[in-house]
Amino acid sequence: MTRRRNVKIIATLGPASDKPETIRKLFDAGADVFRLNMSHLDHKNLKRLHDAVRQVEREVERPIGILADLQGPKLRIGEMKEGGVTLEKGARFRLDTSKKTGDASRVHLPHPAIFDAVSAGQTLLLDDGKIRLTVKGKGRDHIDTEVAVGGKLTSRKGVSLPETVLPLTALTEKDRGDLDAALELGVDWIALSFVQRPDDVAEVRKIARGRAAVLAKIEKPQALEHLDEIIEISDAIMVARGDLGVELPLEQVPGWQKRLTRAARRAGKPVVVATQMLESMISSPTPTRAEVSDVATAVFEGADAIMLSAESAAGQFPVEAVSMMDRVAQSVESDPTYPGIIYAQRNEPEATGADAISAAAHSVADTLNAAAIVCWTNSGSTGLRAARERPLFPIIVLTPIQATARRLALVWGLHCVLTEDAQDLEDLSDRACRIAYREGFAQPGKRIVVTAGVPLGTPGATNMLRVAFVGRQEKQD
Repeated sequence: MTRRRNVKIIATLGPASDKPETIRKLFDAGADVFRLNMSHLDHKNLKRLHDAVRQVEREVERPIGILADLQGPKLRIGEMKEGGVTLEKGARFRLDTSKKTGDASRVHLPHPAIFDAVSAGQTLLLDDGKIRLTVKGKGRDHIDTEVAVGGKLTSRKGVSLPETVLPLTALTEKDRGDLDAALELGVDWIALSFVQRPDDVAEVRKIARGRAAVLAKIEKPQALEHLDEIIEISDAIMVARGDLGVELPLEQVPGWQKRLTRAARRAGKPVVVATQMLESMISSPTPTRAEVSDVATAVFEGADAIMLSAESAAGQFPVEAVSMMDRVAQSVESDPTYPGIIYAQRNEPEATGADAISAAAHSVADTLNAAAIVCWTNSGSTGLRAARERPLFPIIVLTPIQATARRLALVWGLHCVLTEDAQDLEDLSDRACRIAYREGFAQPGKRIVVTAGVPLGTPGATNMLRVAFVGRQEKQD
């Protein structure tokens, strides 16, 4: 199956979509990568869903990516009195180490790291930011606050500290077990939550040892202060707008979405835009106009992938949500304003031979009105460089390594095909032409631009560009 769009779609699997037949329908509707949310999965069900996706992959004979999303630390208050209490603006409220049931004056906070890190004047957010507390003072076993924005508070609500760097690793004991299980299965991407600093990503990379690519979720203001370093050490980033919108003023989130997208594109790293993209389709067969516009904005910005969460995992219309996202993306990419917006954000290539070849391939293909750019790659770096250029014609990635093809399923514009490594330069061009024809991208008489590394099969050594004609023999084959 050939997608008629460049942006990729990530669909989260859950109770509404965890059957093999539904996963197949989601793929047919447009899903390129499936997200397994470890916040809601044990290892048995992780394996069941992983195996179901791989079964669909065998049926469709197309590489499919699997992303395991680690839960990360979950900061929550303790138990409140039955029915909860209402905190009034201006009232004093204490968070302490006592495990007694909470009331209008206090509640248990079972996270010692918060007591150590928080300072007077800083903000504490409860229940996804609905309740806002200002820290007035603290002791070894308590934090005294004043209610800045009140509301009803019930048991086990989340705690956020937008102004505080917490001395917590992004990888909890649960996450470590989930990470080991996901790597053992052979997932393609690991999404890391609660990233505050580059060291958080480095810890996961050390454990993964290249067995999976690492995606850093940007959901905390502290990560924004180290953005360039986090992007550099990550294989991709996610604009996790839900949690980011809790800890940042909501009006700042759209601007940060654009800045994050462009920073990742400059670095040649894939970027995913996520959270509440078609939220109303959890219970409605059609989205709101504002949601359609939101999806369109991410596509216009050149994001590599756009993601569905509860819409496909727990909603009433999972297949319709994927289909709607697919239609919106195709419509945006065929809009006459799209090429100008995408080209306006192009970046100068890095001063390396491989980047120069990728930029030249784009230029040559543009000049010749080529049918496609065809990249031979082992590690996937050639495909990433081609995608960084954002050419407005197809990019076909040929690789003998299944793991590479699956990881690149998340990357903008890449149509990945598994094939044996080229034997020589003639085989390299001839097979590129045959596959470009077979996959429906090039007709006889059209030209394609082929890039590869010589000696053949050398990872990261893209140094060759060749223009090839798709001949009549490809049609006969």
